[in-house]
Amino acid sequence: MARNRVIYQSEALYVSQDILSSATGKHFQLERVQSANYNFTINRQDINQYGQAARIDSLVMDAPTVGLDFSYYLTDGGNEKALGFDVGNTNQFAEGHMTYSSGKNFYIVTVDEGKDAVGAGASDRKSVIGLGNAFLSDYTVDLAVGSLPTVSVSMECSNINSDTALGGDGTEITTISSPAVDVTNGDPYSSTNISLADPTSGVSTLTALRPGDIEVNITSLDGVALSDLTGPDTENAIHIQSASISIPLSRSPLQRLGTRFNYARTVDFPINATVSVNAICNDVTEKNLATILNDNAGYEVTVTLKDKDDAAKMTYTLKGCRIDSESFSSSIGSNKSVDLTFSTQIGGTNDTTNGVFANGAFSADAFAS
Repeated sequence: MARNRVIYQSEALYVSQDILSSATGKHFQLERVQSANYNFTINRQDINQYGQAARIDSLVMDAPTVGLDFSYYLTDGGNEKALGFDVGNTNQFAEGHMTYSSGKNFYIVTVDEGKDAVGAGASDRKSVIGLGNAFLSDYTVDLAVGSLPTVSVSMECSNINSDTALGGDGTEITTISSPAVDVTNGDPYSSTNISLADPTSGVSTLTALRPGDIEVNITSLDGVALSDLTGPDTENAIHIQSASISIPLSRSPLQRLGTRFNYARTVDFPINATVSVNAICNDVTEKNLATILNDNAGYEVTVTLKDKDDAAKMTYTLKGCRIDSESFSSSIGSNKSVDLTFSTQIGGTNDTTNGVFANGAFSADAFAS
């Protein structure tokens, strides 16, 4: 019987170690996922000629555009590690996405209607959506009073496919095919033995991190802003309401004659990572913009997320930051607020003084050996 709908309870999202991964241990189920959206667009050029009103053909001139966006509650860096980020606090956070690679594959598994994906076996699977050769294009962390810390990720992919119930009785999937393609000719890889572990609640012992356990340290920039970022103590500094960290990795698809797909998706440099902070304003400090302009030093911004026992679970450190803007807002009936934006440029993989660094409590390998 045809199902009536698909809702969140029936789906699970996986990421592969690389595009050729097939074994169960080479796929990681992303945890605390809140949304997942995917799409594709085919770009064609119509062929018209004198003597006929309608086109005589419509040719695909460029590789299709395949997109994947998903969000999840931030925990201890397990998802980040599986996605290819460095959470050891020694290298650039986005190091794994700055150099050329073949990307990763993503799989969205859907089980029987009415059943939870968690606890369901392979016999309950009804369809699998695969997205191949996925490259990171944006990573954003949103932190706010009254909201759980959330990460939003955008990926650019080369291909998308789907597998449905193929068992002899039509009730289960017996093979899952790879969505990856050969970038030189656009031909799909023939592997159909992709093995995914049964969905679980995740490997992290954390359900989520609370906004009351977040520390945003921007005290080093106190000398380059009109707002009081430190105060004699934290009660006298601005009262931060929300903050966001954005790492956009825009990419240029490189093509050449003789290939149907982009043979590479290279990152556009320079990469400007930003930190935006909104706060309730209290006092200003004695500063002069004309003097601030002469300050060319780079400063450090640290965002630390802790668990209920005050143990740090995820820390972001942005080095070489400079202030870009400071905006005050005041009106009848609302608190006076201030918005500050800081930015840094991500350095090379061997640069330890500029860029974004992260330290996660997740210490295990995301993929089994």
